[in-house]
Amino acid sequence: MEGKTEDVDSILTPDVDPAATATPVDAVSPVPNIAKTGAAIESRRGRSIDLTVLSVLAVLYTLYFARDFLVPIVFAFLLNFLLSPVVRWFARFKIPPPLGAAVVIFGILAILGSGAFGLSSSVRDWAASAPATLKAADAKLVKIIRPFQRASNTAQQVAAAAAAATGGAATPKKPAEVVVQGPSLASRVFGTTQRSVASVLEVLILLYFLLAAGDLFLQKLIKVLPNLEDKRKAVQIARAAESSISTYLLTTALVNIAEGAVVAGVMYLWGMPNPALWGALVVLLEFIPYLGALAMVVILGVAALTTFDSIPHALLVPASFLLINLIQGNVVSPLLLGHRLSLNPVALFIGLAFWFWIWGVAGAFIAVPLMATFKILCDHIESLASVGEFLGQRDDAERRATVRPSAV
Repeated sequence: MEGKTEDVDSILTPDVDPAATATPVDAVSPVPNIAKTGAAIESRRGRSIDLTVLSVLAVLYTLYFARDFLVPIVFAFLLNFLLSPVVRWFARFKIPPPLGAAVVIFGILAILGSGAFGLSSSVRDWAASAPATLKAADAKLVKIIRPFQRASNTAQQVAAAAAAATGGAATPKKPAEVVVQGPSLASRVFGTTQRSVASVLEVLILLYFLLAAGDLFLQKLIKVLPNLEDKRKAVQIARAAESSISTYLLTTALVNIAEGAVVAGVMYLWGMPNPALWGALVVLLEFIPYLGALAMVVILGVAALTTFDSIPHALLVPASFLLINLIQGNVVSPLLLGHRLSLNPVALFIGLAFWFWIWGVAGAFIAVPLMATFKILCDHIESLASVGEFLGQRDDAERRATVRPSAV
């Protein structure tokens, strides 16, 4: 009959027993209300939770798969925060922003070019001797871990003897391993270099347009916002983020340069080859909290093991860097930065791990500025104030408290 559709059971239709009843687990518990539970699932709040979860997953997938597109843009915006005050300072001397931006870009290119030219010979020599260096370091490491290997072999022999005495099965032989050889080191290096050069050019071109435009994006944002309060809040967020990020990046760069110079001098005193290269690596890797210092300790340890015949002498090289890094991280940086970027260390480490997982090494470099910008955004938006409070450090008035369950 037209106008009527017959109800057809779908495979998604739940199989409900009409004779079933909802009873509490004990006499004290209230009777479950199935109708109320279904209404809660179908409510607007329940649907909003589902949409929130899907939105978060969509953002994570977008950040991961669009990293080649997003990373240069984020780098350009962070450098814009750092260098915008320089362009405005040029404007005080009647230098237009496009010309001031060009001066800044050419200055960056001059610094990068002089640094690459000065370190090119050291990098080339180190890359040429890398296979022999790693082989020599491996031989030294075998001497260091040999006592532990002997202890492990002794434990395995005792376990095998005990198994044989009790009639147990002996340790099965390991199956043969198949080693798949990947691309050569040269292809990886040159392929990475080409991608890096393209990314750097993209960052510089976008940075020029951002600096030349001045406050154009902020002015457009203020223009489209509906009310005066939103306009004022947008200006506050932009200026606070610019001030905090520029101060952090400039102070960190100066501290890293000073630390790199000290490390280069110490490496020269220890007799390490290419001390300027180690200082430059310190300047670069110290922008990554925690992981940069750890990577530098490993690199210096491997290089020292291949340079010196005495293992104690070789171990003093990474130990000296570690001492310098501890002084820098616990005395110099807190004294200069203060509470400008008061981020919770736990949240900072989690954010560093997150951005390293999403964007790799590039994400580790920009994790701190991104988290600082996000905290500033949360501090100025009432609905996100709790998130900003969580990301911040402990206030001076706060005290440690231990939560203990009350006695029943």
